Amino acid sequence: MKQDFDVVVVGAGAAGLFCAGVAARRGQRVLVLDHGEEPGQKILISGGGRCNFTNMKVGAENFISANPHFCKSALAGFTPRDFIALVERYGIAYHEKTLGQLFCDGSARQILEMLLDLCAGVELRFGTVVHEISHDGTFVLETSHGPVTARNLVIATGGLSIPKLGATGFAYEVAKKFGHSVVPPRPALVPLTFAPQDVSWMQALAGVSAPVRISAGKRRFEESLLFTHRGLSGPAVLQISSYLAPGAAFEVDFYLGLRAEDALLDAKTRRPKAALKTVLAEHLPARLAAHFAGADDRNMADLPDKFLRSLGGQLNRLVLTPAGNEGFAKAEVTAGGVDTSDLVSKTCESQKLPGLFFIGEAVDVTGWLGGYNFQWAWASGHAAGQAIQAR
Repeated sequence: MKQDFDVVVVGAGAAGLFCAGVAARRGQRVLVLDHGEEPGQKILISGGGRCNFTNMKVGAENFISANPHFCKSALAGFTPRDFIALVERYGIAYHEKTLGQLFCDGSARQILEMLLDLCAGVELRFGTVVHEISHDGTFVLETSHGPVTARNLVIATGGLSIPKLGATGFAYEVAKKFGHSVVPPRPALVPLTFAPQDVSWMQALAGVSAPVRISAGKRRFEESLLFTHRGLSGPAVLQISSYLAPGAAFEVDFYLGLRAEDALLDAKTRRPKAALKTVLAEHLPARLAAHFAGADDRNMADLPDKFLRSLGGQLNRLVLTPAGNEGFAKAEVTAGGVDTSDLVSKTCESQKLPGLFFIGEAVDVTGWLGGYNFQWAWASGHAAGQAIQAR
């Protein structure tokens, strides 16, 4: 026997659960389906297990999309302050880490438990695979536990990042089936890899972290960089990775706030007997200072000005060209996704098929590192949940 609902939400992640809770509290009969055995798996691993659930300052400029204006309506309709109020209502202690990023004091599980509580009255079915979706006035879903019908369908299955947690291209398949375009998905917020001839010096520094400014075109981020055995990671690198086209280079400034050339020439005058490595270590981690100093053990007084100027240029503007990245397995999110051209910005509803919604990471809206993608999940889930009607 077919089971009928006002809305079926496919995907029990941040966006799907929040959307289901919003719709249920408006009196809708809601079913959530997920092929995983447990809900909210990406929530639980986020923020080192403490869930960076939003950011104090969120705007369209913090997102990447073929249509940079699309996210504005949903973000305005449900703000970070709205979600913070919810967190506070549930008594979840939190703190601001850096750059407006908010984390739970305790565990990310508190956020998941809050979402599940908001879904009181929602029917949740895990370990359920959707085999086929059709539409003949209502949506018919053929699932591994029998057929289901609904007047509304919300796709909240995310992107391709972290496949070990069950990520698939399901959202893109549904979008194409109902006439939507898909902006080609690609890994975002992902560590960068380098060709063998370029990566050897980075491997020698694996585990070293340093505050830097990374820039590519007009984009720049001031956060930490981490050397790895395959290349580079760390917040600054993850941020810039979302903006890099294949083969594109970027610049790294290791001497934040200083013109390295002037600093080195000044040190030569003031501290002529100091070793170059010692001078560099005042601004850089010791191993990184030793790398830039190389085998040169001369005192500052013995180093030619031309050499110091050249080294200063490297310290402020080291140009690097990655060979690639670590792919969806290590990417925190997926850039690209369901094209926003055929979605209503205020509701995330399809313009081609009323009652069909796409929310969260499935959509071509990708946030920066720092709680922005969770805020998009809450905002887009809220927009769709408020718009769903018992047709």
